[in-house]
Amino acid sequence: MGSNAKAGSASKVKIEKFEDLFGGSAGQESSAERIINAPLADLHTFKDHPFRVVDDEKMEETTESIRQYGVLVPGIARPRAGGGYEIIAGHRRKRGSELAGKTQMPVIVRNYTDDEATIIMVDSNIQREDILPSEKARAYKMKYEAMKHQGKKSGRNTLDEVGEAAGENAKKVQRYIWLSRLSDELLEMVDTKKLGFSQGVDISFLTEEAQQWVQAVIGEQGCNVSMVQSGKLKEYGKSGELTFAMVRLILTEEKPKERKITIKSDKISEYFSDSYSNEEIENIIISLLDKWKEEGAV
Repeated sequence: MGSNAKAGSASKVKIEKFEDLFGGSAGQESSAERIINAPLADLHTFKDHPFRVVDDEKMEETTESIRQYGVLVPGIARPRAGGGYEIIAGHRRKRGSELAGKTQMPVIVRNYTDDEATIIMVDSNIQREDILPSEKARAYKMKYEAMKHQGKKSGRNTLDEVGEAAGENAKKVQRYIWLSRLSDELLEMVDTKKLGFSQGVDISFLTEEAQQWVQAVIGEQGCNVSMVQSGKLKEYGKSGELTFAMVRLILTEEKPKERKITIKSDKISEYFSDSYSNEEIENIIISLLDKWKEEGAV
């Protein structure tokens, strides 16, 4: 899917979600909702919130904006059983308000169900550019489960809906949901690129115990996992034949070294005119090497 299509899908969902959330058009207020200035101490993090709230450069920008102008777009929250409110959208705005020295923040309060709140929470964050694979994996899993609770059937259409806000198709969403089955330690390796995304998906099919074996060998040997190796782990894991010794053997087997020879253009020009294409040059060199080999030179 191209970037324009992705942006179009995301913007479409934003508009639809805004109307769905706030009862029609932007200026109309539902009888079931109210806008309040909530004390920051009364705003609690969404249960199992999958997205980071970190004090990075972007948070500094958010904090400075709030310091000067306040929170311009209210957060979204719902009443909390234990008192106060549960934030659905606005965790970063709350943190920015704290850093800016504010004591309260505007929020729209509405009585959302658990599943409604989960879907809104995911969709309001999933379009950010700095999301880690682990965050997206956990978020997609949460939204998928919420949609199933709402009566959506498992399948491609539901997976397409899960990824709609980010412009991602069912296949990509399914791979992220599989990835969410990794242990926290292996997920962190995917986040830090010590473990490839596709390799992580393969390893997600292993049992918790087998994942611990993989983590132990990677930590002990400091080895990179290739697609061939992760494919073998997945295959043996599915057949129930995988053991710790086998994991060690698979992950420590010597990988074939890639050999690449570069010939400078001035050297090539001594033997080939500009009329020869790269493919023709390569074919001639290979044929000459074959003849050399036949003569017993190697």
